[in-house]
Amino acid sequence: MVPHPRDPVPDPSEARDLLLNGETKAGAWLRPIVYLGRNPISLTGAVLTTSSAFTIVTFWVFEIVLGGGASRYPYGGILFYLILPGIFVVGLLLMPAGALWRRYRLLKRGELPHFYPRADFRHPMVRRAAGLIGFATIANVLIFTTASYQGVQYMDSVSFCGTTCHTVMQPEYSAYLNSPHSRVACVECHIGPGASWFVRSKLSGTEQVFAVLFDTYPRPIPSPVTSLRPARETCEQCHWPQRFGGNILLVKNHYDSDEANTSESTVLLMKVGGVDARGPAGIHGHHLAAGVQIHYIAIDAQRQVIPWVSYTDASGKTTIFRSNAIKATQQQLDQGQHRLMDCMDCHNRPTHTFQLPADGLDQAIQQHYISTDLPYIKREALAALQASYPSRQVARERIAQALENFYKTQYPQIASGKSAELAQAIQTVEGIYSRNVFPEMHVTWGTYPDDLGHTNWPGCFRCHDGSHVAAGGESIPNDCSTCHDILAMSEHNPKVLTEIGMQ
Repeated sequence: MVPHPRDPVPDPSEARDLLLNGETKAGAWLRPIVYLGRNPISLTGAVLTTSSAFTIVTFWVFEIVLGGGASRYPYGGILFYLILPGIFVVGLLLMPAGALWRRYRLLKRGELPHFYPRADFRHPMVRRAAGLIGFATIANVLIFTTASYQGVQYMDSVSFCGTTCHTVMQPEYSAYLNSPHSRVACVECHIGPGASWFVRSKLSGTEQVFAVLFDTYPRPIPSPVTSLRPARETCEQCHWPQRFGGNILLVKNHYDSDEANTSESTVLLMKVGGVDARGPAGIHGHHLAAGVQIHYIAIDAQRQVIPWVSYTDASGKTTIFRSNAIKATQQQLDQGQHRLMDCMDCHNRPTHTFQLPADGLDQAIQQHYISTDLPYIKREALAALQASYPSRQVARERIAQALENFYKTQYPQIASGKSAELAQAIQTVEGIYSRNVFPEMHVTWGTYPDDLGHTNWPGCFRCHDGSHVAAGGESIPNDCSTCHDILAMSEHNPKVLTEIGMQ
């Protein structure tokens, strides 16, 4: 072999001499690393790894001292938790890749030595270099493992899910922040415990990232999520539908569009139920008790049209119900969504709940964010909310203008005497719009059905409409008393609320 002019010429007899002199195996093992590591690719990898490691560690110190970190800077989290660790790993890979590439080129030219030049550990510089390499290796392992953990934690954070892909997730994130589950992390419902669904979610997330990068995501985001984990493996980590819950009193307040914003209340005794000593009871008991299985076929994407239902009771008896009102062909049934009913088929928007304008106003008035002392506030606010606007910013401006102009022209004494109440009402109405309408994502009033109940969407009546009949004539019940008792219906100051001390 002909040695390269720039490399020291190794003596073939040196191997024998070194072994005779007792050179350590570690020293012999390090010889090719030192010899082959002198190349631009490996040096580039060393620079990338060192610089990214220094930056990552500096950010960690900054995060510990000041707090907040990626939760305060979601796009900074992508840099420090995902991109820089990626560069760090690329640098680590380049170092051996460069050595292998140099070995390949030397071998191809016939210049690869039989025995590599000696790294003499008796020399202080070699010892210091070896110590530095050892220290760097330990530090790299610690940085890599910590960065991997931090990266996974960041990708599982609410800020990553809700604010990184801002335009795409803004509707769902806004609804999440105003939901009863706003303190439950996204991954607890969308992924749940265990490694299999974690891996599946990350693979699915990779596809979603590309959809955002290339602007190919649908507007609005389709619902329901077809790849969602079964509710028994997520919801029931906290909720237990079989637990006997008995009856729950539900008061629904409504305000008329008259001058006085007259209030009306509907009082229901909901038979939530579960399982007691007598067996299944109420809504949860008859749908989710042990042994009970309900399968259904939906022939539309949003699972609102259900022509076929199979009910298996706790004893194992199965009854098939077919709808007389929905004329579905066998091909539609075969191609439809076949599902085993779980929590999400009724509670389909448990966290990402979007209100209709009238419901949002009723809730705001009930909670005293909007004063009923403002004449016609329900009517005027509803008209302002239902108008069409090109953007959320324009909507806020025009909602404010509409309400201010109405009271200045029609009730000037209210505009001047109750300016604070009017300002708060305007801010509240703007908030209702901002939480529910997102023109950029084509999300408007009623885009996402809420199947809990049957007031604004079919909900329960998708199956409990009286038209789903079995071969023997039995039908799925649709009597009101099946799920609730009506104690008052659209009454002003219902007597029942006075009797139980609620007003």
